[in-house]
Amino acid sequence: MFVQVMEARVGDLDAMKAQMAAWLTDLQPGADGWLGTTAGVTADGTFIGVTRFESEAAAQANSDRPEQGEWWTAFAATLDGEATFTNCPDVDTFGAGGSDEAGFVQIMIGHGDRAAIMPRAAELDAVLRRMRPDVIGGTAAWPGDGSFVQTVYFTSESEARANESAPPMTDAEAAEMEELLALMKVDRYLDLNEPWLYSR
Repeated sequence: MFVQVMEARVGDLDAMKAQMAAWLTDLQPGADGWLGTTAGVTADGTFIGVTRFESEAAAQANSDRPEQGEWWTAFAATLDGEATFTNCPDVDTFGAGGSDEAGFVQIMIGHGDRAAIMPRAAELDAVLRRMRPDVIGGTAAWPGDGSFVQTVYFTSESEARANESAPPMTDAEAAEMEELLALMKVDRYLDLNEPWLYSR
């Protein structure tokens, strides 16, 4: 899997939503290798889109389509300023990997060592499932520069907040969780209270 993350300030929200709908209707059928997009707008007016492709080559082929270029020109006009893009050639999934039925999505942008983080995260997967039934799953996307973009899908925001005070872990589990969290330095949280969820 390959993930591209796009972030920008919203200029015209209604026009932005219309352009997203137009892409799904007009361009998505020809976007070979597109798997899905999770997007939305935070409370402070930041748009973020996490788009999944089967491969980097599929993402590039989509970008090279003339109709994609025309669409982007129209979409860019809905933004307030320039967009930033982050390409992530390495992607890990956990849990169910996400769901279009999620009621709340949180995106965490930070930095850490993938080689150190992922084995520990895999070991604690069963603990997370027991403690956090509200977590459907998610992805961790790695640009290759020591940073990550983690997208977590929850059943709902209310259930996510309620379960933040999770049932107690064993001492061993708590120690392992602390070690994992120490490896993941989150710089920013982007909450999507009304996520836009699309998949092939």
